[in-house]
Amino acid sequence: MIVKVCGMRDAENIRQVDELRHVDWMGFIFFPRSPRHVSEVPTYLPQHSKRVGVFVNAPVEDIASRVQTFGFQLVQLHGHETPEFILSLRTAISNEVKIIKMIQISSQEDLQKTQQYEGSADYFLFETKCDTYGGCGKQFDWSILQNYHGTTPFLITGGIKPSDAEKVKAFHHPRFIGIDLNSGFETAPALKDVERIKDFLQTLNSKP
Repeated sequence: MIVKVCGMRDAENIRQVDELRHVDWMGFIFFPRSPRHVSEVPTYLPQHSKRVGVFVNAPVEDIASRVQTFGFQLVQLHGHETPEFILSLRTAISNEVKIIKMIQISSQEDLQKTQQYEGSADYFLFETKCDTYGGCGKQFDWSILQNYHGTTPFLITGGIKPSDAEKVKAFHHPRFIGIDLNSGFETAPALKDVERIKDFLQTLNSKP
């Protein structure tokens, strides 16, 4: 299972999280209104975890520039980006850079939005529907995802807390590949509690 830790900014905190086993991806948010907004390149960038740039309705040129500067291996689109936008983005970045499209979920009907992105996005990130970009720290009903019959692999995010390790282990779907952790593991915006993540990962990877 892929574990993504998002909303990173502090160099030493990045280093500590990067040294944990089973943290596969690490996300950096480029949205000025986010309390986790990254405005400059940290003095340490992940060496073990794959780097993910998170963007909200950003121009193709801006995303391509950040991909180059930060060495991103994945790009996460968290706004209203269209399939046509994704195709344009692919022409501006390396073919090796994978694209994640966030889809907000509150009901089964929301899953219909995935159909237009089949074949353009490499992964989906299912997030709790709310009025703000970047999530609201609440969980949606994961059972809704049993109605997802697409072919694109997906991750789940939205309000996952340290106490949810067993819930994650109990969730099964043929296209489910991972989770995205953020505010539920913070001591302050963009500052992760490394021990809390470590304990969560130990439980997540323990045998029944």
